[in-house]
Amino acid sequence: MKNYKNTLFYIGVTGGFTALIYWILNKGKLLEAKEKIAIVSNENDSWKDFLDSMAHNFQDPLAILLAQIVMIILTARFFGWIFKRIGQPTVIGEIIAGIVLGPSLVGMYFPEFSAALFPMESLGNLKFLSQIGLILFMFVIGMELDIKVLKNKASEAIVISHASIVIPFAMGIGLSYFVYNQFAPAGVEFLSFSLFMGIAMSITAFPVLARIVQERGIHKTRLGAIVITCAAADDITAWCLLAVVIAIVKAGDFVGSLYVISLALLYVLAMIYIVKPFLKRIGDLYAEKETIGKPVMAIFFLLLILSSYATEVIGIHALFGAFMMGSIMPDLSKFRLIFIEKVEDVSVILLLPLFFVYTGLNTQVGLINDAYLWKVTAAIIVVAVIGKFLGSALAAKFVGQNWHDSLTIGALMNTRGLMELIVLNIGLELKVLTPEVFTMMVIMALVTTFMTGPALNLLDFLFKKNRETELEEEIDSDKYRVLISFGNIEKGKSLLRLANNLTKKQKTTSSLTALHLSQSDELHSFNMEEIEKESFEPIFEESNQLGLEIDPIFRVTSDIETEIADIANQGDFDLLLVGLGKSIFEGTLLGKVIGFTTRIINPDRLIDKFKGKEGLFENSPFDERTRQIVTKTKKPLGILIDNEFQDANHVFVPILKSDDSVLIDYVQKLIFNNNSKVTVLDMYGFAKNNFVIQSAIVSLLQKYPNNISVITEKGINVTFLNQQDLMLISLESWKTILGTNNDWLIDVPSVLIIKP
Repeated sequence: MKNYKNTLFYIGVTGGFTALIYWILNKGKLLEAKEKIAIVSNENDSWKDFLDSMAHNFQDPLAILLAQIVMIILTARFFGWIFKRIGQPTVIGEIIAGIVLGPSLVGMYFPEFSAALFPMESLGNLKFLSQIGLILFMFVIGMELDIKVLKNKASEAIVISHASIVIPFAMGIGLSYFVYNQFAPAGVEFLSFSLFMGIAMSITAFPVLARIVQERGIHKTRLGAIVITCAAADDITAWCLLAVVIAIVKAGDFVGSLYVISLALLYVLAMIYIVKPFLKRIGDLYAEKETIGKPVMAIFFLLLILSSYATEVIGIHALFGAFMMGSIMPDLSKFRLIFIEKVEDVSVILLLPLFFVYTGLNTQVGLINDAYLWKVTAAIIVVAVIGKFLGSALAAKFVGQNWHDSLTIGALMNTRGLMELIVLNIGLELKVLTPEVFTMMVIMALVTTFMTGPALNLLDFLFKKNRETELEEEIDSDKYRVLISFGNIEKGKSLLRLANNLTKKQKTTSSLTALHLSQSDELHSFNMEEIEKESFEPIFEESNQLGLEIDPIFRVTSDIETEIADIANQGDFDLLLVGLGKSIFEGTLLGKVIGFTTRIINPDRLIDKFKGKEGLFENSPFDERTRQIVTKTKKPLGILIDNEFQDANHVFVPILKSDDSVLIDYVQKLIFNNNSKVTVLDMYGFAKNNFVIQSAIVSLLQKYPNNISVITEKGINVTFLNQQDLMLISLESWKTILGTNNDWLIDVPSVLIIKP
């Protein structure tokens, strides 16, 4: 009865008010007649009006901005992927993407498209949105600095850091003496031009350097600690120096800049002695909480905006205020991490690429159009490298480092990246740099950042000193070596239990290594040790309960799949165990469409398709990460589909291919070590007709008659499946099952897929 009442009420309300709307609209037509409004109706022009309306919508500033953002993000991610694949920081690819979309390539060869996508009147919106992204990014950079590191290792680091600033600063000023007359903008004093050339030569990109140190696994060494400390000290000194330089440039002379510098000092003192204690008090109150409420977030973001506003008004640029606000945030890793996670994705993925493109639009490689200008560009690069690379290396050697470590420090401190672009854009905005000099300096930033990786590889080769890793210990070839790679803690525990089932009674003749990798762009230097501890603590607890000894490996990388495969291949492991990931595209129609499209246009998969490793429309049985591991690993691989796996007490093994004989070795290990009860499901008679499989099963039946049985049913009983703990199957047989009527898979327990 209640349903009928609801239906009648719904019909009455919607029908009654629809009738009322219709009556009011009819009455409104009478008002038009009284006002004598001429209504021109021409059905033939309706289509033209629609097209005109659509054309007008495309020209709307918001539509243009959204189209720009879509194009920028797609291009930035694509070029970032390319440079990541060749072992370079993704930031280089994103900078290149900006240059490609600018007048140097797209603007030169596709001027109509460039003018439509980046009309002059739209650049203002792009600029201010990118500046917001920079403010958020500098806020994150300030938070990533670990001031405690400076206190602990200040002596050596400050000597190296300040030498790496003073030497290139002096050489930049010296270079400006020779290029001032020809390349300085009209009306710009030598003091302003030379100071900006000097500061541009002195910058080190702390974020890029920190990522490289982490990815090369030297962050736990003395060398890594010194480099990170040097970069932190360099960052603080360089930004303070930049604030002074901006003040001098805006004032016109040093005496006039003293007013600005005095205000800046008052601002810094207020931030340290008034704002910082207030923030620390809030941090202490929320230290143990997992989340931060919106009112508190609002306070911090308001202070960030006020700090940026204050430094912009004072005359030392809003970015310094954002950096300062980040550096005085409460010294609590969890607290800072919450803010970084909220801010970083928006700034780095969405807004920062806009800055790269804005820089690219100002970078006109076509201006460097003769041999002389390229010689000047080469001279700028040489001065930058000698000043930063050799300056840092010589200072490091002076304080007692060996030559290999000294030159490594020099190579890392020579990384400029995004931080250099920020300085150059400030110089261009203040009209201290001409477009030609700006372009030359952007090229210098790209070259010095690009050369870091190859320079480090060359140094390692020349000094024949490979980085110290956990895998360099002498390998005992008689041991059965298992490597488990986990991302998720619960999957890690399941993999540990599975490895225990395979080696329980052979602990003296087997070894177990647990590997956890973190994405370099998702980890920060100040909380790296904490992340490592949190990742392995539950794994150690589980291993203690199982009575297992494990060797932990924690690494930071930009390419998790390749790193897992490389460690397995180079470490001479007998088995790599990984958990199956889940695709983000599963579960919805739209997700499946996007997933199918992504599989076709995914660059990694396209490469495999052209190499003939995979069909164009072939559907992989795994998520993309697992698929990459399967493709790249040359050692035996086990993929666990975890369904609350505890113990492999009851195991069933479908034999669907003649090559499934490889499974017998794992069956024997499970029976011997875990006393598992194994049921071999021989659907197609391979246990009788294939000599290798038949011989292996007969041998097991003779040795373990109570632990193994063979059944030949074509169908699979649901009750039987519910009694099992694990299905052991080969990769090729798994693909076969997925391609047939597989409704019974719903009732399957955990699955271990073996790729020999």
